Amino acid sequence: MSSNDNASLDFIRTIVAEDCKSNKWDGRVITRFPPEPNGYLHIGHAKSICLNFGIAAEFEGGQCNLRFDDTNPIKEEEEYIKSIIADVCWLGWDWQDRLYYASDYFERMYQYAVQLIKAGRAYVCDLDAEATREYRGTLTTPGKDSPYRNRSIEANLDLFERMKADEFSDGSRTLRAKIDMTHPNLNMRDPVIYRILHADHPRTGNKWCIYPMYDWAHGLEDSIERITHSICTLEFENHRPLYDWFLDELGIYHPQQIEFARLNLTYTVMSKRKLLQLVERGLVNGWDDPRMPTISGLRRRGYSPVAIRNFCRRIGVNKFNSTVDVAILEHCLREDLNKTSLRVMAVLRPLKVVITNYPQGQTEEMDAVNNPEDPAAGSRKVPFSRELYIEQDDFMEDPPRKFFRLAPGREVRLRYAYFITCTDVVKDENGNVIELRCTYDPATRGGDSPDGRKVKATLHWVSAEHALKAEVRLYDHLFSVENPERTEEGNDFTSNLNPNSLETLSCCYAEPSLKDATSLNRYQFERLGYFCVDPDSSDGQLIFNRTVTLRDPWKKIQKQKGR
Repeated sequence: MSSNDNASLDFIRTIVAEDCKSNKWDGRVITRFPPEPNGYLHIGHAKSICLNFGIAAEFEGGQCNLRFDDTNPIKEEEEYIKSIIADVCWLGWDWQDRLYYASDYFERMYQYAVQLIKAGRAYVCDLDAEATREYRGTLTTPGKDSPYRNRSIEANLDLFERMKADEFSDGSRTLRAKIDMTHPNLNMRDPVIYRILHADHPRTGNKWCIYPMYDWAHGLEDSIERITHSICTLEFENHRPLYDWFLDELGIYHPQQIEFARLNLTYTVMSKRKLLQLVERGLVNGWDDPRMPTISGLRRRGYSPVAIRNFCRRIGVNKFNSTVDVAILEHCLREDLNKTSLRVMAVLRPLKVVITNYPQGQTEEMDAVNNPEDPAAGSRKVPFSRELYIEQDDFMEDPPRKFFRLAPGREVRLRYAYFITCTDVVKDENGNVIELRCTYDPATRGGDSPDGRKVKATLHWVSAEHALKAEVRLYDHLFSVENPERTEEGNDFTSNLNPNSLETLSCCYAEPSLKDATSLNRYQFERLGYFCVDPDSSDGQLIFNRTVTLRDPWKKIQKQKGR
């Protein structure tokens, strides 16, 4: 990337470009994406993934490491590690041979802690967690020194070695940095570096019973991997002085930490802890439920990697917190799916149509365009016969003035086929419309009339004889309010769950071209929206998830603004 491009760069890329220009890091650009394997990644992580891997891809010779911050064995699972690897790959990024784990560095971290003790800058503390909080003070009152703060270096080295040797119980002792208990930044008030924790680690088993705290591990990992730009979300800004202090005290390689605002999205929660609650309480059907903002959930719903990457690029990188309208994400999705999705016809709420003047037993093959946005996608044949299904909503017996679809005595066009006119309505014993009798005009094959007459509506349809039966799951926002965190007193965020976030339609029909549709294939159901084949589908049962409707409110908003 040329430094001449700086005017169009976000503030982080501007820093990187200036560093390259000044040769600050010997021309190197090395970033990292460091997830904790304690949950599935979500759309907020996608922003960080695209930022870190994107910067590495944009600057000559750049590299981005994938590193798991696996410092807490209680909450970490191999399932999460596998899912994170799959998600980053699916988004289109490659870390080559640079897959690392914090646990790879446990021995080196321990030795660095010993170095800090020998320098008189760390001590073993016997205060329990409650007393430690008490001694820490508050934002308005200074903390006070631990009674164990002035132990000798020899005593601290002995106790720390015994902590490692499994002589003490969980929580009975910690190793703390010796900084300043009156510091205005609470993170600098003798923070805990190591705690005793008897738990098997997914990668190291029971080799360790002391584990490093994140603030200690984070900077050391960056230093060991010789990261140049350590890009974090904004909540770590107050932790940066501690990041710097550790590296400076140890006198080791010191990357630059830069913070940016995390992604907040309307109608969405972005806390892994809260997403885990939804899963554990059975309020959603797992981490990959298509209503979840997880990358696996978005993938199952039918999102494309390109749409997510375009979204992350469009919203940019800021230094201040804000909330992004989910309509922007959906707009990016429609933009991509409109270009790439094959068009097909499906009927979700079927109403039978019998064309009384069409020959019994006859079938015709109608030419249908696969994607008007992509001529290379070609066309397909769609069977047409005497009995069809249309959408229930496309017929009204007594229509209002602006309803232009099918009604008694009215003529409409069937997509790719003929003009038809409704001549009779069949009802059941309760007065419900169950079938329409229509006639067709054979001269209008393909959808145009030789005499030039016009119709005001075009309907999609499927041949009843040839249609594939399918289940369709209509997904909407998981929450019914823009800010799910805002609740009435006594309620939690789950009180804002949308009771209509999922509607399952079990008797839908799709054109036969979909018989070979495979898991996660994406389609546009004409006039209905974008849909994706759910992995639950089997040979005898097609299941589709609605990815997003055709209506694009964000596009309309932008037009109104004159953009």
